[in-house]
Amino acid sequence: MTTIQKLITLFFTILLISCGGKKEKENEGFSYEKKTTTETNSAVKNTNVTASLKVDLTNKGVGPVSSLELPAEINAEMAAHGSEVFTKMCTACHRPTKKFIGPAPLGILERRTPEWIMNMILNPENMIQNDPLAKELLTEFNNAPMANQNLTMEEARAVLEYFRTLK
Repeated sequence: MTTIQKLITLFFTILLISCGGKKEKENEGFSYEKKTTTETNSAVKNTNVTASLKVDLTNKGVGPVSSLELPAEINAEMAAHGSEVFTKMCTACHRPTKKFIGPAPLGILERRTPEWIMNMILNPENMIQNDPLAKELLTEFNNAPMANQNLTMEEARAVLEYFRTLK
């Protein structure tokens, strides 16, 4: 089976899994009677933040990257290569600026360390098994695990550089 066939099969499998199991609320029908509400406005706000919006700039993740220093200036050539890699390998599940099957990378460097991002790109299976934040993301995104695209260290670094350009 070719890689494209495998990706298409994976995509449709995830799509089928994510669409099933929900029971729609039954219609109550039309009534002239005024319904009483049992809800009350509460001053208590929900403090639960989804995993994709959580900010954790201390966790470096689990994997081959333990330290990474990003230069102040973005390397345009590397970012362009990263954009090509992202488009080719990641757009089946990710969109640059909005949620899709997986989270959007827009603003990711404001929420995660560069090491965590690199480890998630390079070693998603190990991250999902051993990193608490990766486990939360798996749950948030309907247990659709990130596929290991077997990117090289240089390709993953180029994708990270591309993420730095997203505004």
